[in-house]
Amino acid sequence: MNPQNGYDIEDMAVGMSAEVAKTITDADIVLFAGISMDSNAVHMDEEFGRSTAFGGRIAHGMLTASLISSVLGNRLPGAGVIYMSQSLRFRAPVRPGDTVHAKVTVKEVITEKCRVVLDTMCTVGDKVVIEGEAMVMATSRRKREEAAK
Repeated sequence: MNPQNGYDIEDMAVGMSAEVAKTITDADIVLFAGISMDSNAVHMDEEFGRSTAFGGRIAHGMLTASLISSVLGNRLPGAGVIYMSQSLRFRAPVRPGDTVHAKVTVKEVITEKCRVVLDTMCTVGDKVVIEGEAMVMATSRRKREEAAK
């Protein structure tokens, strides 16, 4: 582990996984709309949401996807990780009050480049709402030791 309790590239192995869970609230949706400037009525107006194929308000897809970043930055690999890329497939809506579980699983470790490829998934209950793949740059114990010399 690195000094900030994250995993260094030397500690990473295929199959490692971590997750976080969060219940999406009305306040989360309103705050995300303010930050992202996405005030689409499907997120903000229940009456409008009922007139859509979703049958009610839904959370922003990127709000839900941001929970993947929480896992990467706080759990696996953790402190010091740099997000390099992320693919996302939005498969089902998330509604206010839903509890989202965001999980990452190490798929490939590229030690010489300090890169990690991870499968990423968000679920509500047994339903997959987002799936994808991330690539991150992890910290390296070897590089810290070399820099300290």
